[in-house]
Formats: sequence, structure tokens, C-alpha cells
Amino acid sequence: MEIKIGVQNVGREIVLESTQDADTVAKVVGQAISEGGELRLKDDKGRLIIVPGNALAYVEIGAEEVRRVGFGQF
Repeated sequence: MEIKIGVQNVGREIVLESTQDADTVAKVVGQAISEGGELRLKDDKGRLIIVPGNALAYVEIGAEEVRRVGFGQF
């Protein structure tokens, strides 16, 4: 799923693909905002992204979708 993170006073957003489900990501984001800690997410390549919780402007969690294989229409 695609996750977009907006950081305050920064013109570009952070975009990453993650294998985590939407509920897990929402829980981690909520904890980072409420506790004032840091948001830690891993992307699908194993890289760790860390953003201070108090610098978050927004987090957009994309829809979970099953990847289709092949060219047929079903």
C-alpha cells in the first residue's frame, strides 16, 4: 500500500510503499502524534523511515489492494 507523509514547513512529501496493513499504520501514526514521539515505518524494501511526531502535517494511507497478475479481464 502507498503511504504519503507530509512534514510541516517542507514542500515535498515522503512517499513509500509498505507491506503493513492500514490499521497497523494508523495505530503507529496515532501513537506518534499523541505521545509526541517519532513515526517509524518500514517500506517494502526494508528501509526505515523516521519522522518526528510533532513535525507531521498529514499522513495519507492508500487503499489496500490485491496485485493482479496477467493481462486477462475478470
